[in-house]
Amino acid sequence: MNSHPEIDETDRRILRALRRDGRLSNTKLAEQVGLSTTPCWNRVRALEERGVIEGYTALLNQQALGLPDTVIIEVTLERHDDDMLIKFGQGLSELPEVMEAYLLTGDYDYLIKVAVAGTAGYEEFLRKKLYKLPGIRHSRSTFVLRCLKRAHSVEP
Repeated sequence: MNSHPEIDETDRRILRALRRDGRLSNTKLAEQVGLSTTPCWNRVRALEERGVIEGYTALLNQQALGLPDTVIIEVTLERHDDDMLIKFGQGLSELPEVMEAYLLTGDYDYLIKVAVAGTAGYEEFLRKKLYKLPGIRHSRSTFVLRCLKRAHSVEP
């Protein structure tokens, strides 16, 4: 049995509107989804409390921050014991250039998305940061030429 109440079509309209613009006022959101303000506010609050809405954030422009290039790095570790995975994962989470990091199945242990400033920034990131983390056996990197789609959550 599902421990969470179902997400109905009204909730989905709310989620789609907030996904497009997380700064919508409750009044504008209610207008867009066809509710009055109090029921709309109650639904948003319930979605937040249930963890459907995890939070709100500002999207920052990489280029404007001086890190216009994205590199995808695949990493294999020397060992796969819990201690190594924990240390490596914690180290990755502390690197500000790392935008996303995933523990994987398959040929590589991690897939890491990193923001850098060109090949010089990439080399500096590798030498001074990534390769200082414990346990790396092998890595393979690919520069992103163009982003074709970027979504920060699934479409409800």
